[in-house]
Amino acid sequence: MRWFIIIALLFPLGAIAADDGRGMEIARTAEARFADYADQRGEATMVIRTAGGDEARRDLRARSLDTDSGSRSLTIIDAPPDVAGTALLTHSHDQRPDEQWLYLPALSRVKRIAAGNRAGAFMGSEFSYADFTAQSVDKFDVTLLREDELDGEPVYVLERTPDNADTAVYSRQVAWLDQTHYRTLRVEYYNKAGQHLKTLTADGFREYANGQWRADELTMTNQLTGGTSILRWREIEFDNGFTERDFSVDALKRVR
Repeated sequence: MRWFIIIALLFPLGAIAADDGRGMEIARTAEARFADYADQRGEATMVIRTAGGDEARRDLRARSLDTDSGSRSLTIIDAPPDVAGTALLTHSHDQRPDEQWLYLPALSRVKRIAAGNRAGAFMGSEFSYADFTAQSVDKFDVTLLREDELDGEPVYVLERTPDNADTAVYSRQVAWLDQTHYRTLRVEYYNKAGQHLKTLTADGFREYANGQWRADELTMTNQLTGGTSILRWREIEFDNGFTERDFSVDALKRVR
């Protein structure tokens, strides 16, 4: 798994620091620490809230596999019944464009998601399809904006701009990483017009037996509409023995 997911994660007062290549160095360190495992699986509940207070829930399972050239992930919706069986397959690549497919059980059909449609909402949430792709450092120019504090914790504030702006969903991202474990605590996403579109916050970090840190809760807030989507994770397990065959398009058709 590359830095960072969803399926990966203010108000700084510090002065802007000279970068001198430190941003990319910090990003590569974070990526290496996050990717130090073979595969991962977990279950979550997604709570989707509109600014007006309407609420919907989705129960889902997710699994991922680290590969030599990127990563693969599969997200499966289990509830409610009207969307159960819907599944999103992602092949993230370090050096070439990512690929995504959506399985629609009502039609028994696999639909390839075009690059131009990855800004679309996944299952009506504030998470886009693009948010389910791994963010390889090699696809970005990363700059250290400053060292600062977030909720009393020393952090690095990094700006990530895509190498290929034409195909990227976001024009830039600003991420807050803690200086001890390099965990992503907060990310601001900016659209092509330069507007602050969304903010991701990660809470309830837990260290697992293999030294991996994961947040129990990820909250994506739409700064323009006021809508929020919360992913609450449980039962995360590592090194399950997955292979690339478990993340093929044919496997997507057999999702249960």
